[in-house]
Amino acid sequence: MRLKKSTGLIVALDTFSKAKAIAVAKVVSDYADAFKIGYPLLLDNTLEIIADLKRVSKFPIIVDIKLADIPEIVGNIARRLVASGADGIIVQGFVGPDSIRAAVDSSKGIDIFVVAEMSNPGAELFLKKEAIKIAKLAKFLRTRGIIAPATRPDEIKKLRKIVGNDFFILSPGIGPQGGSIRQTVKAGADFVIIGRAILQAKNPAKAAENIVNEIKSIK
Repeated sequence: MRLKKSTGLIVALDTFSKAKAIAVAKVVSDYADAFKIGYPLLLDNTLEIIADLKRVSKFPIIVDIKLADIPEIVGNIARRLVASGADGIIVQGFVGPDSIRAAVDSSKGIDIFVVAEMSNPGAELFLKKEAIKIAKLAKFLRTRGIIAPATRPDEIKKLRKIVGNDFFILSPGIGPQGGSIRQTVKAGADFVIIGRAILQAKNPAKAAENIVNEIKSIK
């Protein structure tokens, strides 16, 4: 199941609790285009959590372990994630073309997203300097999109010019990290990735609805 844009919201299920992840996935399904899971869920629940989530969701499950290794290991992990039901995988761009290509070649057509730049302040030290090169590489290798920081909308604008309009930009860093939905979308992001603002809300469904309504209001 490939990622398609409808609401522009990807919900990050960044929790160790399987029960919490499934409960949130159920109630926000009307508002999400995809769910992103990472180390917290995988470490406490194994890869079976992917199948568990797919039973309660009709949307893609993107696995975010930011793969960063030699091609053989990247390829083996990608194949294992595909076999477990993953619909997308996020890989680091700084590993270079051979490892990214290994992810693409081993993914059997599922979506590969490449981290061009991360949303934390420390990413400015190294990744920011190479983000344009990484974006060009991700485009050349026919991945589905890149990860760019909502905390630095000016970088999103630069990267959008590099990858064009037929290439997805997914942006984390909204809310607690300081990113703005409005600035991120206006800068050119296709999807905002939001976790804590939904997971920690008293009413996750209402929180997701409000986010989607804000995205829709942006022109």
